[in-house]
Amino acid sequence: MKLTEREQGGVVILEPKGKIMGGPDATVLHDKIHDLIAQKKLRVVINLAEVDWMNSTGLGILIAGLTTLRDNKGDLKLACVTDKIQSLLTITKLVTVFEAYDTVDLAVASF
Repeated sequence: MKLTEREQGGVVILEPKGKIMGGPDATVLHDKIHDLIAQKKLRVVINLAEVDWMNSTGLGILIAGLTTLRDNKGDLKLACVTDKIQSLLTITKLVTVFEAYDTVDLAVASF
């Protein structure tokens, strides 16, 4: 998984690309979220448009990120959720936990 970062309107947008399957991927995303919290950047959008697949470990990474940010008075929102990822979120009922938006702009505007 490759991870890029940019900011828009005071919101950090993380853009993973490829598969989120745990292992080194878990460390990259986990460390990035903790770096953002240390920098007091507590509003985060994860753009999932370029994520091919995510397993249960990947879902765990997202949940950990959401929990960590909310514990620090921040929030994490999802954007551009693909059909495959949407199915995972629906099956696991995580669709009720995450706020997901069709575009990054809508997710940023929701803060």
